[in-house]
Amino acid sequence: YEILLQFKITISSAACGYGFTLLASNSRDLTKLWGMGLNKDSQLGFQHKSYDYVLEASPVSLPLVNPQETRVLQVSCGRAHSLVLTDSEGVFSMGNNAYGQCGRKIVEDEVYSGSHAVHKIEGFDSRVTQVACGQDHSLFLTDRGSVFACGWGADGQTGLGHHNKASCPVPIGGDLAGVKVQQVATYGDCSLAVSTDGQVFGWGNSEYLQLASVTEATQISSPRLLALKGVGRVRQAACGGTQVAVLNEEGEVFVWGFGILGKGPKLSESAIPERVPATFFGRSEFNPTVKVSSIHCGLNHFAAITDRGELFVWGKNVRGCLGIGKHDDQYFPWRVTVPGHVTDVACGVDHMVALVRSII
Repeated sequence: YEILLQFKITISSAACGYGFTLLASNSRDLTKLWGMGLNKDSQLGFQHKSYDYVLEASPVSLPLVNPQETRVLQVSCGRAHSLVLTDSEGVFSMGNNAYGQCGRKIVEDEVYSGSHAVHKIEGFDSRVTQVACGQDHSLFLTDRGSVFACGWGADGQTGLGHHNKASCPVPIGGDLAGVKVQQVATYGDCSLAVSTDGQVFGWGNSEYLQLASVTEATQISSPRLLALKGVGRVRQAACGGTQVAVLNEEGEVFVWGFGILGKGPKLSESAIPERVPATFFGRSEFNPTVKVSSIHCGLNHFAAITDRGELFVWGKNVRGCLGIGKHDDQYFPWRVTVPGHVTDVACGVDHMVALVRSII
């Protein structure tokens, strides 16, 4: 991160893809986006130094009309594509578009290596406020609370009522019709949405019981309202490859699906939400009011940030991605030693990025 530190740039958003990372600043500087890691499908856009691999944080240029005025609000990364959300110029996509996940026409036998293609996605009913990349599909949330999707739909993960590819954003219906959504979540082939009244909707892959509360099938192609008993009003959802987590308004975390869920080695599969004890996140008689403020999912691991700015992680520790100083898998939440207050975290397949505010 030397290049970023040199110019005293504050990173406001980070995303971890399958072997690559995007960092963004919401400043008015001409350069406001950086990429590093795997770039074989141009998922990091144009890079001067190397096409296939970017070894240090390098600037990514966007075709902005007003580059100094426009700010980057959020980035998201999938298996080999990326989405960039701006405040006034919409959404841009980069990388592999074999399934339409970049929101543009699919070109047969397109070569993505060194393509330099950065596409501005059109077709939304209003301003996009959140983007989320699945493995090979994309979700978009607008300020009207509607959800759009494009990309691979073989498991129903686009929620469009079919299992075909979609090469441009299409509004999602099903149980979401007429519902105002506040957040969308995906990373693998399962997708979730949280409504403004705290309900959770799901669609896509359910081979690992992610959607077992409404179906015995292994996939759903249209959003369904999930019957989550005892969870309360949900504020945020996180969705990994085989596992799911939700955070309610009381700051409680619930998990289900398959994998390391966070309640010890004996719980590896659950069709219903299991509450992770608050004591695992630092609550005690000395800190009786500690709450989790946000939750996050990588492909096979979880992360949670408390209202004290502390980061807790658990799950598969692929290549030491949990940052706990060892390579063993972690079966319950473990606090990561970080020099400051953690404000956000991005989880990938085998790496993780934490945004930290210095306490000095």
